[in-house]
Amino acid sequence: MRVQGIEAIAVDIPLRKNFGGSTYSVLKRSTVVTRLTTDAGITSEVYNGDNREHAPDIVRLIERELAPRVTGIDAFAVERAWQVMFDLTHASRERKTLLEAIACVDCALWDVTGKALGKNVTALLGGERRELPVISIGGYYMEGKTLADIGREMEGYRAAGMAGCKFKVGGLAPEEDFRRVEAARMAAGPDFVLAVDANRGWNAQDAIRFARLVEPLDIGWFEEPCHWYDDAAMMALVRRAIRIPVTAGQSEITSHGVRRLLDAGAVDFVNYDVSEGGGVTDWRRAAALCHAAGVKMAHHEESQIASQLLAGVPHGTYVECFADPERDPVWQAMWANRPPVKNGMMGVAREPGFGIRLDWDMVRRHRVN
Repeated sequence: MRVQGIEAIAVDIPLRKNFGGSTYSVLKRSTVVTRLTTDAGITSEVYNGDNREHAPDIVRLIERELAPRVTGIDAFAVERAWQVMFDLTHASRERKTLLEAIACVDCALWDVTGKALGKNVTALLGGERRELPVISIGGYYMEGKTLADIGREMEGYRAAGMAGCKFKVGGLAPEEDFRRVEAARMAAGPDFVLAVDANRGWNAQDAIRFARLVEPLDIGWFEEPCHWYDDAAMMALVRRAIRIPVTAGQSEITSHGVRRLLDAGAVDFVNYDVSEGGGVTDWRRAAALCHAAGVKMAHHEESQIASQLLAGVPHGTYVECFADPERDPVWQAMWANRPPVKNGMMGVAREPGFGIRLDWDMVRRHRVN
């Protein structure tokens, strides 16, 4: 079975309000759909990422740079195909965007491989779990949002079947963000997973101060607590000073970057994002490094991909989503056969490959290329 061609489609869906964190704004939901065809008549149906700035560039890279290099390659030879694509990074100045394009093609290859073998990606990785705990990303900063609003937000996530919430912090002084998290815990109750995500918003001293304030609130993990420029060293300092597990990895674009975090002793969880880091092929390398180091695997967003991966490794943990219907219309509607969420658990698709079926009318309405 050989690769015959690749089509990529950039999708942009405007949002009605800003779903921003401490260091960024979110005004639209973007993704890239990849249709890789084979001479066996098998076609991928997969989407990757939420790149709000460069999705058309990703499409261009896939169709003009990557497709000519992988067309004709044995679709089962995922390592060979990945290396052929990755070799382009040596001369590229836009490596992050290129790795996102590689991720789209690599995930499409895993999808058609699974379809050809009649196995889902979880099974291809050697796993067999059929469901995983699911949490919603939330706690966004919005003008006029009150502590009572935060409480209602948490109640909404519980009603949607979520096991917990990853709550945005890092945009205010530690004491102010503590009060927001305290309101979330009071509304959610003690059996609700509550994690915090600073999106690299603080220095080490402020991160430690905040962590010590929220430690009594039973926080599941503290994600990306420190500024980008020396994050591994600062996170290691924070990790030694607090009792809350530290998470990072979504800002890395290779498994080598994940190894940097492990070598620094900076993390308890790694949430390496398959759509940022070159696809399943490199994600499983990162997962192997973490397993050897005794570090758990999480994943940044992308439950349509992450559920298969985390169910496929013994140290996989929580799947993330956006339970607010206004934040992620792709998850809510474009992913037409999304597995059900109930009692804090999300099913893992049993269909071959990633098992994704898309609403193609919706894709066509929102395509930008």
